[in-house]
Amino acid sequence: MGLPKPSVDDILRDMADKTVRVSAVAELPTRFGEFQVVAFHAPNETKEHAALVVGDIAGAEDVPVRLHSECLTGDAFTSFRCDCRQQLETAMETLQRLGKGAILYLRQEGRGIGLENKIRAYQLQEAGYDTNEANVQLGFKADERDYRIAADMLRAMGVKSVRLISNNPDKARDLQQHGIRVSGRIPIEIPANKYNASYLETKRVKSGHLLPEVPPMVVGEQLDCLHRHSNEEQRIRPA
Repeated sequence: MGLPKPSVDDILRDMADKTVRVSAVAELPTRFGEFQVVAFHAPNETKEHAALVVGDIAGAEDVPVRLHSECLTGDAFTSFRCDCRQQLETAMETLQRLGKGAILYLRQEGRGIGLENKIRAYQLQEAGYDTNEANVQLGFKADERDYRIAADMLRAMGVKSVRLISNNPDKARDLQQHGIRVSGRIPIEIPANKYNASYLETKRVKSGHLLPEVPPMVVGEQLDCLHRHSNEEQRIRPA
């Protein structure tokens, strides 16, 4: 069953409708299992967002939902600097295990600052700023994301309430401010590595994410690694 599919006539008709709505649904087999991929007609959005859906969620309550912000470096390039790809894959596995739910893939790269600025922030992090400080140094808030479009997408799919697959309390608060009832939380914890330990600690300490403390030794390994790379860059930089 799954999410009802628009008719061919619906897909081909004039797109003058000004509301966020489901515009197309197709089957998407993956290495984690079978999903439906959902496209949305969102006339006030400059970027296209999508959802992966498992099971019957139209009209359902307590739907497991992951709000996943786009991360090219992590999702596509398998970067170890963040835990984004691992969170996406864990969420896909979780939905298959539970037999119902949705992942909203939101085009909000770099916590909403865009790819170019995200890479600038990476460079500032290599100079000693943490992930929040780097965004602020570039003239942004630590997190520029807005989940209004996520709330609109959930309403378009007929979801009544969600159990949020997240460690970020801001996501739950933001969804509720936009009219979506959050009935519970499903933790999603990814072990730290030497490249993202400081990043995860900053999310826990400064952003209030519900994460276990990263062992200081692992954070130290990351800082040593970044310092070594920075020194190597200085040595090979042309005069």
